[in-house]
Amino acid sequence: MATDRPAPGRRGPVVRLVAAVSALALLSGCSLLDGSTDGAASSGGPATPSADGADRTSTPLVEGAPDGLEPFYGQQLEWAECQTAFECASLEVPVDYADPAGGSIELALLRAPATGQARGALVVNPGGPGASGVDYATAAGAVVSPPVREVYDIVGFDPRGVARSAPVTCYSDEQMDQLLGADPSPDDPAEEEAAREGQEDFAQACAANAGDLLGHVSTVEAAKDMDVLRAALGQEQLDYLGASYGTFLGTTYATLFPERVGRFVLDGAIDPDLTGLEMGLGQAAGFERATRAYVEDCVASGDCPLGDDVETAMAAIPVFLDEVDADPLPVSGDTVTELTEGWAMYGIIVAMYAQDFWPILTQAFQRAEQGDGTLLMFLANTYASRGSDGEYTGNGMQAIYAVNCLDRPADAEVDLDTDAVQERFEQASPTWGRYLAGDGACEYWPAEATETVEDYSAQGAAPILVIGTTRDPATPHEWAVQLAETLDSGVLISFDGDGHTAYGRSNDCVDDAVDAYLLEGAVPEGGLTC
Repeated sequence: MATDRPAPGRRGPVVRLVAAVSALALLSGCSLLDGSTDGAASSGGPATPSADGADRTSTPLVEGAPDGLEPFYGQQLEWAECQTAFECASLEVPVDYADPAGGSIELALLRAPATGQARGALVVNPGGPGASGVDYATAAGAVVSPPVREVYDIVGFDPRGVARSAPVTCYSDEQMDQLLGADPSPDDPAEEEAAREGQEDFAQACAANAGDLLGHVSTVEAAKDMDVLRAALGQEQLDYLGASYGTFLGTTYATLFPERVGRFVLDGAIDPDLTGLEMGLGQAAGFERATRAYVEDCVASGDCPLGDDVETAMAAIPVFLDEVDADPLPVSGDTVTELTEGWAMYGIIVAMYAQDFWPILTQAFQRAEQGDGTLLMFLANTYASRGSDGEYTGNGMQAIYAVNCLDRPADAEVDLDTDAVQERFEQASPTWGRYLAGDGACEYWPAEATETVEDYSAQGAAPILVIGTTRDPATPHEWAVQLAETLDSGVLISFDGDGHTAYGRSNDCVDDAVDAYLLEGAVPEGGLTC
């Protein structure tokens, strides 16, 4: 969390995996809320005392609330135990901030209490758009270091339209299987027409099933929700850790509320000024670079199923996908019985997010060579947050369109020559360019954002840490460099490595710098390279 049909594309699910992608097993579902996705987390009852016996009930801060929003800013969160180690509550926010009396929704919250004496809350977001912050916070020990965990309550929330917070659900699980498994690279006019019809049908289903909320799940509105959350937590300033798309959400918050910025860490940063076309081209180059790094590692192992040299192995991937398009591979133990080109594409792409997946991908290629697509389907399921029983954990693969199509609408790029655009994508990425070009369902999107941001400099905000990884596939390092320059108070940290994001999965240089900032307010020198 990035489409052309069910492929990643410029509006689809490329920037969607959470920062702790190597610990996805921790985030595979959240039974603590009965797995429901039809409302906010349960609330009511007394707040649960912390391990140190302190009552964590907070006094909301109404002062400074925008006119008409005082009831929302002044609400008392009612935390209730929802699993042995966690507390849940719900936060009421208006559907439309321009008409706060016109209806409201509830956002699901989860708090992982500090292991020691808490000095406040650190709000976290895993990205997407469409990933669950509630699920993310249940993995607090993987999200932040033990010293940070000791002094911060880790608070996650499902953004509007996501998971348990009035979820935007356009398709059933079975329909999503068809969407994601469909042909992502049409080869003839008939396939192109089928792809367009599929995109339009998905957009129309979203309009039919999501109602008025579909026009109110933009990042601007989610950022405004975060300020209501800050006030309800009783904090003058918001301390925040955002990964991937969560950096765009954090940047938007800092722009709207610069005086409310506390200690902000934006990891796997997105350049907020990118158009959809520019974002797609950046990701095309990023995934090509990451794929080459994987292939180099595969070839160096001495037993790479793709080939004995890097260029041969790189060329083998699109050939493999063409072969699967023509002759899908059988899959066992899954409600999907054939690995199509669409599923295979997702199975390969997910491995670019973390080096831990590289050996699994190599094994998956080996099994595919033997005529078995099961392991690649397992990887594709990981990407889609899907179980082999055909059930999706959350609505992330749908919500991503709802948010992205508002934030970067297709009509912002009218009069572009389709063939010229396709050529630019294929030049940026011979492997993935054909999948990443196009507006996908956004071309037919039935809603528009009610508010946009023009200047993301966030003048007057406290120092903001911006982290970029040099071979990050989904959020290229160049984006972090640009965001740090765009923000009036941006401070850049660069990790020379592979995979998506850096904090908690890179090295002590990055982790120590972030920890010192979160714990002591120590701001590293700009341009730190780890």
